[in-house]
Amino acid sequence: MTVNMTKGQAISLQKNDGGSLTAVRMGLGWQAAPRRGLFGSRTREIDLDASAVLFADKQPVDVVFFRHLVSDDGSVRHTGDNLVGGVGQGGDDEAILVDLSRVPVHIDQIVFTVNSFTGQTFQEVQNAFCRLVDETNGQELARYTLAGGGAYTAQLMAKVHRSGTGWRMTALGDPANGRTFQDLMPAILPVL
Repeated sequence: MTVNMTKGQAISLQKNDGGSLTAVRMGLGWQAAPRRGLFGSRTREIDLDASAVLFADKQPVDVVFFRHLVSDDGSVRHTGDNLVGGVGQGGDDEAILVDLSRVPVHIDQIVFTVNSFTGQTFQEVQNAFCRLVDETNGQELARYTLAGGGAYTAQLMAKVHRSGTGWRMTALGDPANGRTFQDLMPAILPVL
């Protein structure tokens, strides 16, 4: 059963039987919002990029994004860059796979971001979401849908963080500005 999350909400990544999830997929999806013009409505392709920044004790130690598809330790993997969005009609346009059982013990948080590499704002985006899927069986565990657009070029979507012997996911939904994950670091640090 999917949990529809609200901004700031956290959920445990424990299975119903008490076991821990071992592999999850953070899927991101979006569509270009139609724009009214002189000759009717039309859409423009939107290139959003998903990134996962791995932190150890509030220090960034690795990142997975379209130019570095696999973390140095191999526990986090990006499935590839999507330059237009909306191809899945509600499915994932970009996805980042996390093998929680292989994440090194010193990594305590993974922050997922999405940014407009081409500089278009979220006013031009609709139906943007992130969702967490149990990669072992394909079951959607949680979904966070962005409400409304804005005059910003990035969004801190969610973070997965250690909690005792397991992991938790927190929906962030914080707007930011930047074309790359590096540009977003000043916005990420306060949510750690």
